[in-house]
Amino acid sequence: MTGVPISGATAPVADSTGNWVDSHAPEWSRPYLRLARFDRPIGSWLLLMPCWWSAALAAGIAKDLSHLPLFCALFFVGAFVMRGAGCTWNDITDRDLDGKVERTRSRPIPSGQVSAKNAAAFMVLLSFIGLAVLVQFNNFAIATGIASLIIVAAYPFMKRITYWPQIVLGLAFSWGALMGFAGTFARLDLVAFFLYAGSIAWVVGYDTIYAHQDAEDDLLIGIKSTALLFGAKTHTALMALYGLSVTLLGTALVLAGAGWFAWAGLAIFAVHLASQIVRLDIHDSPLCLKLFKSNRDAGLLLFIGLTCDAVARTTA
Repeated sequence: MTGVPISGATAPVADSTGNWVDSHAPEWSRPYLRLARFDRPIGSWLLLMPCWWSAALAAGIAKDLSHLPLFCALFFVGAFVMRGAGCTWNDITDRDLDGKVERTRSRPIPSGQVSAKNAAAFMVLLSFIGLAVLVQFNNFAIATGIASLIIVAAYPFMKRITYWPQIVLGLAFSWGALMGFAGTFARLDLVAFFLYAGSIAWVVGYDTIYAHQDAEDDLLIGIKSTALLFGAKTHTALMALYGLSVTLLGTALVLAGAGWFAWAGLAIFAVHLASQIVRLDIHDSPLCLKLFKSNRDAGLLLFIGLTCDAVARTTA
């Protein structure tokens, strides 16, 4: 394993993990693809889930499936490139902190694989791709999407000033819950805001699980998180957060007049979240990562329920 000096230590350059970036991408591109986390796409999937929920629920309300396939495809591309841009921005702002944390010191910038200047240029490129996706929607949706950039820009700094940076992450990662309604109706109503709020509570919960991987390092270098805030009471906090998420999402379904397919999806989603709480050991980092990643499946199960409901309502 090779490395470069970081804060008096040696920061290993990321080893091959068998993913497509390490196995098939051209050598010169690999640091940039890692910078955008294309080798670790779970964050993109989690960003995508509220987008797909919103698109499916809006299609069910409108009783019109004609835009759903295109919206889902656009959201898929947009989520991956904009998560890549967001991760790049995060790594630029956190490059000094990342060098002090065992799990992050091998990232492309602190390990010396990519300069901050080149990372910024890459971020701009990804942002332009994201803009090309966004302009496929109506003007209201375009404005709604652009508004999210304020939150995205602020997020990396929150861990320095508050124990609740996960709320700001939730605001950013849940923005897609608004976009399906903006794209379908060119407006936002109460259903969209309840869906958004439910997604925020979900994000705070799953990212608390994720943050427990770095709790010891974060404590040493002065970084704040809900993992440190909740500590041994994390299970109780997750019960409150996940319970709030399901309640708010259920309220959105009531307001949307959703049918039993949607409710079945929400019920399975709730069971999945409950199983995470039961299985969680905050001192077991590999398990924390596994449970965090499992939220993609939870989100997909809810999306399937919402999509089936939209189909049922359209064909009734």
